[in-house]
Amino acid sequence: MAGQQPQMHLGVLVLAAGNVVSGWRLPEAQAGAQNFALVKQIVEKAERAKLDFIFLADGLNSFPGMHPSMVLRFEPLTLLGALTMCTKQIGLAVTASTTYTEPYNLARMLASLDHLSGGRMAWNIVTGAFPEAAANFGTAKHPPQEERYAIAEEFVEVIKGLWNSWEEDSFVMDKASGKFVDATKMHDLNHHGKFYDVKGPLNITRPPQGYPVFLQAGASDTGVNFAAKYAEVVFAVHQNKDTAVAFAKRLRDLTIKYGRNPAHVKILPGICAIVGSTEAEAKAKTAELGALTDPVYAMKVLSERLGHDLSSFPLDGPVPVLPPSNIMQGHAITLAETARRRNMTLRELRDLVGLSMGHKLVVGAPEQIADELEDWFKAGTGDGFNLLPPWFPGSFDDFADHVVPVLQKRGLFRTEYSGQTLRGHLGLPRPEHPAKQTAAGEKRGSEASVA
Repeated sequence: MAGQQPQMHLGVLVLAAGNVVSGWRLPEAQAGAQNFALVKQIVEKAERAKLDFIFLADGLNSFPGMHPSMVLRFEPLTLLGALTMCTKQIGLAVTASTTYTEPYNLARMLASLDHLSGGRMAWNIVTGAFPEAAANFGTAKHPPQEERYAIAEEFVEVIKGLWNSWEEDSFVMDKASGKFVDATKMHDLNHHGKFYDVKGPLNITRPPQGYPVFLQAGASDTGVNFAAKYAEVVFAVHQNKDTAVAFAKRLRDLTIKYGRNPAHVKILPGICAIVGSTEAEAKAKTAELGALTDPVYAMKVLSERLGHDLSSFPLDGPVPVLPPSNIMQGHAITLAETARRRNMTLRELRDLVGLSMGHKLVVGAPEQIADELEDWFKAGTGDGFNLLPPWFPGSFDDFADHVVPVLQKRGLFRTEYSGQTLRGHLGLPRPEHPAKQTAAGEKRGSEASVA
């Protein structure tokens, strides 16, 4: 509608023991990382709030000192299969590694889920941050970052090719003639690359969305270029509004370089919101979370985010200047910049990460939270936010029940879904089958020659 202001897109990261390391310790929190009833409750709440999607993070290793939500967890593709049956419109986003997965298997699973959900799937493309995962797959060494991204580029091209195995009208199923498929509309991939040899075709029809929506969160130079080339939703980690605006501009400029429409890339900074009925109540809850955070554990999380063990550095000294990380560069870049801007000690940065996992922490009454989000959104930091509730279900309920209505009243967020697919929610185009694009090009060429 002419003159209508842009609206935010909102997703929520569902870590069932909470996104904040101490969240599960609150008396009202539920801590079941493998509690399907809780996950179902969260996702149904997100759908009632009209969020664009829920998002499941994942990793391929485990140890007791990890984030509580990641030590034990459901395999996310399996979990989303169950969630397709108890949701109708909300998008379902899942993490899957290109380093420790095969394209053919993942293409089948994601296509199946997109069909089961009626076109609501998204794939968070990760290259695998943790070197420990290599030992679980018979791999001698975790590939360096540049190689992981090279693998990821070929992986994405292979999986797109597999999803294009069958044209949209390949399955004629004509009982009279006995013709089940039109073989002329089947395409073998016959891919022979540096990392993969995949013949094809895939044994499932093209996903309802053409391709599931591509998500990505890289912040290194390599990661940002990968996002500009492939991603349709980009998760960002920012503490400073000006930096977030600059990142959004840089990424959109790069999408143009790769021949893409920058409007087809939705940038969502992460937000950890602690909502109270009053500002004082929200601050008290924040203090409670801080008091429950094990400082040793918080330091482990900070070390993980920065990619270096910081336990031997003096807590009340400055945050050390460290070489680039080979693990989580987005967090490392943002946290190093935050420490410099705020002249933070190592203790202060540790405590900030303990409360927000390195994402922007917003504390206050619903109107105050909405004010902050509106300010960032209108400043051009991105297209909305990825929510990281500190604990479940209460903190997410607070946001869904009290902040979302404020955003809706201001015209900043939808009150109803306007479609059924995740691409529809996000305003993203459906990729056409290459055969259709070729046919359209040939028709235009023929018409031009006749003229």
